[in-house]
Amino acid sequence: MKSALLHISLLFVFCVFLANSSLFDSVHVDLSYEHYAERRVESLPASVSMPCNSAVNLGYILVGLYWLLADQGGGETEGGRYFRHVFAFMALFYAPVQWSRLALLRRAPAVLDQWLTLPIFAWVPAWIGFIEHGPSGWLVWHAAALELGSVLSYGLALLHERGFEVALGCHVALAVQRGVRLQLARGDRGTLTSLLLALLSCAGFVLLKLLDHWLAQFWLFRRFTGHFWSKVCDVLQFHFSFRFLTALTKQSKE
Repeated sequence: MKSALLHISLLFVFCVFLANSSLFDSVHVDLSYEHYAERRVESLPASVSMPCNSAVNLGYILVGLYWLLADQGGGETEGGRYFRHVFAFMALFYAPVQWSRLALLRRAPAVLDQWLTLPIFAWVPAWIGFIEHGPSGWLVWHAAALELGSVLSYGLALLHERGFEVALGCHVALAVQRGVRLQLARGDRGTLTSLLLALLSCAGFVLLKLLDHWLAQFWLFRRFTGHFWSKVCDVLQFHFSFRFLTALTKQSKE
């Protein structure tokens, strides 16, 4: 757990440092309440003036703690435990970033919110690589190279207004492709259920966020908006990805 925390902390500090520099001043990010369909509650402090979109970030903490402390039995390898811990810490570190973006409406947390999404998605194919090659055939630099490439890919946001969306789309596509390939090669009915639920959650994460303002015309999405449900789907995406990957990690050892 300590090594996972150290590695995630180093990545986080590196990204925080650069996000607070002038490097990303040209990156397009939304810095106004109008970006969100949820109406502000003026009587609440600015830090929680959009209570639903703020509270949903607790979900990342809950799912992160659950999988960080989950008892996988005595059969879990050191490598499998490391991948699980890193993914759990990613969820835990992401929660305050997303909350601070809403609370502060400043460029640095908005950039971090976008940027950290990429290595989170990249961890899925990295973990799958460990499952496919096993503890003996897997090389640590494979995951390191994938994460480094993921972090650097945010540079696309400097080149074009939609650069982040392009990078994110590539990350999502790679994670889905590798997950489906792993399921076809090694999965069973249980892992298929987890994969399908993860894919459904991923689709909800993307579509509900894009349709945030359009959905607000319907009473069902007035308070609990598309953005809120998008984040619920993101939390579920974490959870079902954990279920899928931990199950196949255990099977690969057996």
